[in-house]
Amino acid sequence: MNESNRRTKRIAQLIRDHVARYLVSAVDDKRLTQVVITDVRISDDLGTAWLSVRMLVSQGTEAERKQCVKQLQVLAGRLRKSLAPVLGLRRVPELRFAFDEGVDAQHRVEDILKEIDSDRDKSS
Repeated sequence: MNESNRRTKRIAQLIRDHVARYLVSAVDDKRLTQVVITDVRISDDLGTAWLSVRMLVSQGTEAERKQCVKQLQVLAGRLRKSLAPVLGLRRVPELRFAFDEGVDAQHRVEDILKEIDSDRDKSS
């Protein structure tokens, strides 16, 4: 692993940890305190960080997911400002949020496989 890759991973981990702590301690919206950061990817030039999020308790409806991401985007400026001293970079990456639907897709695939299995058992 080269030095640039290690640095990017370290910065991604710092962003993940800081944003998670910030959402729990500095945000008044109870819905956002239930947000979990599942992944952080950073562009090669360190200009943008994409944060994948999920809700801890309930994944909610599509409208609730969109509202959650929208609220996080509204907070992005404050988050960037609070990240500046933590990261020690000349320029803090722009934060972009997206709802992580990977687990939902995994559950759908598992359900389909179970259905196929049960169809096989019935036809045997």
